[in-house]
Amino acid sequence: MALINRNFTLLWSGQAVSQTGDFVFDTTLTLWVGTQLLAGSANAPAAVSGLLITVAVATLLVAPLAGVYVDRWDYRRTMLGTDLIRAALIGAVAAMAFLPGGTVPTGVQMVVVYAAVFANSAVSQFFTPARFAIINDVVGAEERGRAAAIGQSTQAIASILGPPLAAPLLYAAGVQWALAVNALSYLVSFVLVRAVDIPPHERPETAAAPDFRAEFVDGLRTSWRNPVVRVLLLVIALISVGIGALNTVNVFFVTDNLHVDVRWFGTLDMALGIGLLVGAACAARLLGRFGNERTFSFGLLVMGVLLLGYSRMTSFWPALVLIALIGPGLSALNAAVAPLLLGAVPQQYLGRVFSVINPVQQVASVIGMGLAGWLASSVLRGFHGQVGGLPLGRIDTILGGAALLVVVGAGYSLLALRAPVAPVAAADQAAPADQAAQLD
Repeated sequence: MALINRNFTLLWSGQAVSQTGDFVFDTTLTLWVGTQLLAGSANAPAAVSGLLITVAVATLLVAPLAGVYVDRWDYRRTMLGTDLIRAALIGAVAAMAFLPGGTVPTGVQMVVVYAAVFANSAVSQFFTPARFAIINDVVGAEERGRAAAIGQSTQAIASILGPPLAAPLLYAAGVQWALAVNALSYLVSFVLVRAVDIPPHERPETAAAPDFRAEFVDGLRTSWRNPVVRVLLLVIALISVGIGALNTVNVFFVTDNLHVDVRWFGTLDMALGIGLLVGAACAARLLGRFGNERTFSFGLLVMGVLLLGYSRMTSFWPALVLIALIGPGLSALNAAVAPLLLGAVPQQYLGRVFSVINPVQQVASVIGMGLAGWLASSVLRGFHGQVGGLPLGRIDTILGGAALLVVVGAGYSLLALRAPVAPVAAADQAAPADQAAQLD
């Protein structure tokens, strides 16, 4: 059965397999490093957090540069090459894990793991924008909302199924087999993408030879001058600060404000995943009825209001319900992003524009995490107060502030995206490459 059309079905199938493998891989590495490689070591928590930092650093360093090459290269060939490279990287780590215990010192294994995680994340910065841009070639404008909703459903299902598969694979079969599954997922993705039948993507001809710096600056300028992209960048930065703060202090909210054991913390993630899946199932209908702009803005507003309500919870079960209800709003706004970008950005800029968004999100999220940790540990430590008769503590105050940032982002997007925005011609939103090269 084809989803939209044959080419999209093949891309979707590859996404489903590789994303599930990625979730298995991420959870496997966390468990392997924390409970086996560095079992009993005081450095285990730092080593696990270092994996997350490695991914963030690779994204920040490589993503903006990768977009230039994605716009130069054929999208399908880029995806095929990156799938093979990622399969080789993870396969090398799996091969190391197959060696008898003690063959490779723990320190060397950690270096290999960190290097593989960095390289895998770096290579993924080429694959993801290429996959995003190729949607323009395989899906018509009227079906892009549906395609985005299907993508959201796939990611939600992978996030629900992937992590629970990791522990049984690790402890029953061994880490080598868990890693091999991820390497195999990239090979399956390669086979499926190779079957996609579309004309090769040709880079527009230019009078002068390609100038990397000029194209890079041109992409940054296009991202800021395009009204839709500018709104999305500002809103994504605001909500990423808020979500980063939520991710940092939520575990303490569970114990201090909801008054339950920390083992219930994972249940909140499961509820959010279910909410995301429900929202993804409805997203295409919402996009068709209300349009991309309104769906994005109102989904964001619903998410912010519910998060504000969550920050006031004092018992677990009502909080669990609110977290589940946040999922549909988050899923709807996520589904609206792709058709908004595809409809507003010229084809030759898609790779560079998409590659700007992820680093902005990463930086804003890190700012939110650092700010929340600093406030909880110093400025608001031991804080108790009242506003309008509502009691406030350190954790719920931080969560409330995070929710208000999301609401502010929703208000801004409602004003800035009041009507559908037609695509902006490349010449109207960015200077020619030779002019961009003169920028400091």
